Amino acid sequence: MAKNVEQTLILFKPDALQRALVGEILSRFERVGLRIVATKMLSPERGHYDKHYEEIGKLKTRAGEKIFGITLEMMEKGPVIAMVLEGIEAASLVRKLVGATEPKSAAPGTIRGDYSHMSYGYADGEGKGIPNLIHASGDAAEAKQEIALWFNDEELYDYEAIHEKFTR
Repeated sequence: MAKNVEQTLILFKPDALQRALVGEILSRFERVGLRIVATKMLSPERGHYDKHYEEIGKLKTRAGEKIFGITLEMMEKGPVIAMVLEGIEAASLVRKLVGATEPKSAAPGTIRGDYSHMSYGYADGEGKGIPNLIHASGDAAEAKQEIALWFNDEELYDYEAIHEKFTR
């Protein structure tokens, strides 16, 4: 891979699939020049989510047991689509496109800002998680760990996309 070209993980959460927004969201990543190097649909067991959200993401450590439990409960409501995207500074680019974790705080034009709206206050008051459509790796280092959890090397593909002469 060329300098600054990196891979990052995204997960289309169950609410993105249930609302039939996957194609529309995916097109945003493709339009900015990111290419798909791996994808699959699956329903992981709780232990897989424990590794993803706590061993790598430290969600329970940062936000507490209650938020951790609510998050895992939401993720188990249906299948997810796991995908690896590649491009120049992919992790930070994807985070910018996705927007703030709290949909109410996400800027218009971001995925969460355009397709979700719930606030932490409302979710806390209702005792439920926030349907925010998508998970995106926090940074390049976290992306490497997450990709290794969700995909093996044989599932990652290398090919040249026609648009790369404009985006790399």
